[in-house]
Amino acid sequence: MKIAITGGAGFIGRKLAQRLIARGFEPILIDSLSEQIHGEDSTFQPPVGATWLRIDIRNMLQFSEALDGCTAVFHLAAETGTAQSMYRIQQYVSVNELGTAALLEAIARCKSKPRALFLASSRSVYGEGAYVTTDAPETIVHPDPRTKEQLMAGQWQPLDEAGNPLQAIATPESLPFKPGSVYAATKASQELLLTASAAAIGCRVAIFRLQNVYGEGQSLQNPYTGIISIFLNRARQGLEIPIYEDGIETRDFVHVSDVCDALSDALEANLPNGTILNIGSGEATSVQGLAKQLLISANLSVPTRVTGQFRVGDVRHCYADITRARKLIGFTPKIDLANGLSRFCAWALDQDVYPDKLDRATAELRTLGLTN
Repeated sequence: MKIAITGGAGFIGRKLAQRLIARGFEPILIDSLSEQIHGEDSTFQPPVGATWLRIDIRNMLQFSEALDGCTAVFHLAAETGTAQSMYRIQQYVSVNELGTAALLEAIARCKSKPRALFLASSRSVYGEGAYVTTDAPETIVHPDPRTKEQLMAGQWQPLDEAGNPLQAIATPESLPFKPGSVYAATKASQELLLTASAAAIGCRVAIFRLQNVYGEGQSLQNPYTGIISIFLNRARQGLEIPIYEDGIETRDFVHVSDVCDALSDALEANLPNGTILNIGSGEATSVQGLAKQLLISANLSVPTRVTGQFRVGDVRHCYADITRARKLIGFTPKIDLANGLSRFCAWALDQDVYPDKLDRATAELRTLGLTN
């Protein structure tokens, strides 16, 4: 049974392909090998048992025969990264939205259409996650994205109408779209394109809103996304680790192995059309706490500094309510952050050290008024 994976040469795509091969599937990996992710002189060897096609997702309509006869398609191809999306708007819309449209048209042309289409979406579509007030802990509050003016003033935490700090809680799938970045808006658009076209193309759709995915095999040279890789690359070179805002902002870090479990299990779950699932650890980790645990796992010692810097489009808190994923696909994260970081460091410390590009990327954002 053939399974197509767009973005199949990427971090999650490669791991998913290996998981599917072990289950007896024949993955077809579709990827353009983006230079920012794969490097200037990238070569890619697919896992034994997989086929690789070098195709830009925006040109997928010209290669619709690659999808003909596939059991399912996992759509992972996308431009990622919040800060960069705020000024490379056309690129993000082109790849994420037009690329998805091209994929949908290619599926519609197939004589033997895939039965299911699974989208790797993002927790970013929520913008700020779910919060409650002290006075009404049962009522979810969904604050607007923080403005540049608020960030410039160091007002990190979302406030209620009375000016009191809100308390973050696990974000359920029922929270509506409220994207605070162009990247988030394009992921929301991908979701809408899939759900709006599912009936017309005759394909069952399911959407997975992934949290901060990390693990062995992720890019170690992309300065715009992947905070764990960025921190480790600097630490290996004896460079200080800068921590934005006040360091107490939180993220939900989920190991790639757990993500691939969820995606591959969905093949046999017969999910209702249009199902949306959060995939994360269900735990909130502060960026300051992450940096501390990462240095312990890597057995490295470099200074960390809370800088008070910010990036326009970043959220304060967002961690997943994974109740629905547990119920529908039996999803239970198996790898906690300490074990996951140990696995990541054991792999990453055996890889090449790449010149640090974070300072250059930050300077670029500062020139554009997207950071302080």
